[in-house]
Amino acid sequence: MNILLAQQNYHIGNFESNTEKILQAIAEAKAQHADLIVFGELSICGYPPRDFLEFKDFVDRSYACIEQIKQAATDIAVLVGGPARNPEIQGKNLFNAAFFLYEGEIKAEIHKTLLPTYDIFDEDRYFEPAHEWKVVEFKGKKLAITICEDIWNLGDNPLYTECPMDVLTKQNPDVMINLSASPFDYNHATNRKAIVKANVKKYGIPMFYCNTVGSQTEVIFDGASLIFDKAGNVIKEFPSFVEVLDGAILKDNNSVEGNIQIPAIQVADKENVLEKLEPTLNIAAIYDALVLGIRDYFQKMKFKQAIIGSSGGIDSAVTIALACEALGPENVRAVLMPSPYSTSHSVDDAVRLSENLNNPYDIIHIDKIYESFLSELQPIFEDRPFSVAEENIQSRTRGNLLMAIANKLGYILLNTSNKSELSTGYGTLYGDMAGGLGVLGDCYKLQVYALARYINRNEEIIPENIITKAPSAELRPNQKDSDSLPDYEVLDQILFQYIEKRNGPNDIKALGYDPALVDRTLKMVNTNEYKRNQFCPIIRISPKAYGVGRRVPIVGKYLS
Repeated sequence: MNILLAQQNYHIGNFESNTEKILQAIAEAKAQHADLIVFGELSICGYPPRDFLEFKDFVDRSYACIEQIKQAATDIAVLVGGPARNPEIQGKNLFNAAFFLYEGEIKAEIHKTLLPTYDIFDEDRYFEPAHEWKVVEFKGKKLAITICEDIWNLGDNPLYTECPMDVLTKQNPDVMINLSASPFDYNHATNRKAIVKANVKKYGIPMFYCNTVGSQTEVIFDGASLIFDKAGNVIKEFPSFVEVLDGAILKDNNSVEGNIQIPAIQVADKENVLEKLEPTLNIAAIYDALVLGIRDYFQKMKFKQAIIGSSGGIDSAVTIALACEALGPENVRAVLMPSPYSTSHSVDDAVRLSENLNNPYDIIHIDKIYESFLSELQPIFEDRPFSVAEENIQSRTRGNLLMAIANKLGYILLNTSNKSELSTGYGTLYGDMAGGLGVLGDCYKLQVYALARYINRNEEIIPENIITKAPSAELRPNQKDSDSLPDYEVLDQILFQYIEKRNGPNDIKALGYDPALVDRTLKMVNTNEYKRNQFCPIIRISPKAYGVGRRVPIVGKYLS
């Protein structure tokens, strides 16, 4: 049986585009004499559709697309994902389903059993779990079809009380097929490969694993679809961050024949890699994910050009470089806005960066605007000493200028704040926290430096002085980030332990960190939730990003 996997980039709610893409892949699969083509989870409507699922019209349109697609499923079988209505009055109104189409009909409807409701996932809000589990018989083979999370319930501490494959394996299936929308983080591809291998080892049959690719606002899907034989060998591993149509032959003895085979020893076992978090690793993958996140956000929203405040610092430099790669340098406008406290080398560094990248830039001095603010506010400020209020006026002036240009000329403002700053509240609401998309908001400061080195891997694009000089907001004389924050080498580790690892203060102190510094850092994180709650969407590259994947109370007293 010739099985092809369609690793595709879908657009949520764009039924026409998604269906056209699916039909084109079916036509190509027919030309390759495929018996079965597999698409990703909720491929018809795009993942995650969230509250769109509450609209009857949205579900109606999905069903209309199935009617269209099944007309192409004549001499080829098609497995495609979409919402399915629950005919029972009890329970949720919808299932997360895979439709098995063949001979112009819906031959089977498979429902997702395990509905993740953690981090970015909220499927129990919309879907009813599967009530029954049956293999699908096709051309003499029994297919055990599952959807994404259904294969992840392995290990010593399973999240769910049931596992659909435990039921399906009693029906003697010949192959496992999984339709997924499994998001990217810097370690997830390793974990994903390990979990697929763990299923193959447990059930003793091959697996064809089809994952989605592309960006949906803040969530990145990397693809990296997999085909394993029954011995635990990787027969094919699809490339990440690109669309691919490829597959393998399932033989009569359930062996799998492909043109690439990787020994199983190269795939670590699940227990050795799952939940191992290394934020400074996989910088190349993080880079590719951020570029895809920017590019897809603009393309799917039909935006053309970006504007970015260019300070001569590391964060804006990396953001500009990423945007130029994603959109083309001609579509990225940098605006340099020196204040009375900006150093000349910062301006020079920012100019040199844009010259290296060949992107347009402007220089707008904000001295007069800043002084006019101070003059108008003097009767209220009186003779009180210089404080954060004057610093924030400069930042908000820059935000105002950037948004004015964006509104007038049709740009989208890309925000440059990093995760270390957002965590500690080191930013100005409606100033340097303004923007339509947060590019680096899930990257700690040390990751930003690693990205800069990666960007410069072949030639100097980001000037070396930007990378090596002490970071500063330059909002007061001789200011350094270290005046307000711990050194990033220590701060980032404490933040990582608290945010990603969810370790409490005593656990972090036990690792050897200064107790007073731990308490101070965690207090900064929790008391600044009100700022992050007003922040723009952040491209997610970690297992625990700010935004929909991290939900804590604004007015909570815990550790604050």
